[in-house]
Amino acid sequence: MSVQKTVSDSTRREFLLSAAPAGAMACLGCERLWSLIGPSTRQTSQAEHKFDADAQMSFREVYDFAYGGGAIPLLKSLGEEAPAGEYLDRLQRASARVADRQGRAMAASLRDNSLAAFTSWAKEPDRLWEHVLTFEIVEDAESAFEVKVTECLWAQTFRESDAADIGYASVCHPDFALCQAFNPKIRMERTTTLMQGHDCCNHRWVVEG
Repeated sequence: MSVQKTVSDSTRREFLLSAAPAGAMACLGCERLWSLIGPSTRQTSQAEHKFDADAQMSFREVYDFAYGGGAIPLLKSLGEEAPAGEYLDRLQRASARVADRQGRAMAASLRDNSLAAFTSWAKEPDRLWEHVLTFEIVEDAESAFEVKVTECLWAQTFRESDAADIGYASVCHPDFALCQAFNPKIRMERTTTLMQGHDCCNHRWVVEG
């Protein structure tokens, strides 16, 4: 299934903003920037503050601004203060802790921690997922769900900044903690990622027990 249609759903958007693979990066401000992408769905009024105006930025421009010009240089600078392996381990652990909190919050907000709820973003992608990922659903069963991602704006942005290791630690690695926090019975399987230089990300989630 290719991602082609647009879905406008405020509840789903809130879910996706929390569930995004870059969830661990939300503390650096990118989550709020997503709301600036494309035409605003709100009615503009004279009382609206200029900070709330449509930024008229493309998805690539948002990622370059938030990551390429902001988060990545900062994370690289922090990494210079510790041995590479030690720093990446710390970054993975910190990102996983953030993802754990987000996963629990998602389940509580949706009041549904089923596999179908967790993977609904892929079946009815909103505007964000349509523009930052290219993927197809490989399997859609009651106890297993798999997508194959062939393009990812996170991977492209971090790799172009020569920061794939940081990207994996902060963007990709937390995916495992996110699904476990959402539902302890959901296990994520993945052997390849675009961030690490493979030709795809083979995300697969399986319900155990």
